[in-house]
Amino acid sequence: MQTGHPGTADGSTAGSSRRTYERMAGVYDLLDGIYELTWKRRLRREVFARARGRLLDVGVGTGCNIAFYPQDSEAVGIDNSPAMLRRAARRAERQGRPVSLLERDVFANGLPDGAFDTVVATYTMCCLPRDRQAEALREMRRVCAPGGRIVLLDYGLSEKRLVRLGMRLLSPWLNWAFAARYDAGTEEAIPLAGLRIARRQLFFGDTVRLLVLEAAPQAGQRVGSAKPL
Repeated sequence: MQTGHPGTADGSTAGSSRRTYERMAGVYDLLDGIYELTWKRRLRREVFARARGRLLDVGVGTGCNIAFYPQDSEAVGIDNSPAMLRRAARRAERQGRPVSLLERDVFANGLPDGAFDTVVATYTMCCLPRDRQAEALREMRRVCAPGGRIVLLDYGLSEKRLVRLGMRLLSPWLNWAFAARYDAGTEEAIPLAGLRIARRQLFFGDTVRLLVLEAAPQAGQRVGSAKPL
């Protein structure tokens, strides 16, 4: 259900997610294939139409995003599952796309401050513990250059009662198969990370959300209108 898998190697929820993706790397593309063919590829194009400059793909997984990177971008992909990264490397080679793929932790990636113009995470936040959403977003903000943007594509619980109920019923399977969930709580964590939503776009009713984030203004700073995307 996601592009890749972030997290830590400890015994936490994130560590459990890592073990899940190490185990399922060989069948991930098969399991997710129907979603890719029917709708995910279209939304990936939406995401990378907003990318510019040096690019960081957080939770790159098996590399489903690679085909959509801007041709002129210098791209780096991080994930903490070596098995998923090996598949991403093979995909990048097949597609003739130069990508630096690194085994890194989404909460502390060790990359330089302000190194990327665009930071992207697709179906990654849904695999992170709810109480660590802001921590992951702060790390994305740290490596994002001033004036850069963070683009998230992920699930969110619907506001529609019956749809929300259906998503809750599917949640145990989603967690078992992909170590993920629909109620990650990402939007509530955004202001805690010193970010704000510059653009919010909903798909499939309101169950999939594309969020373009930018640094929130500091106290006393004038708030301008969102930049054209």
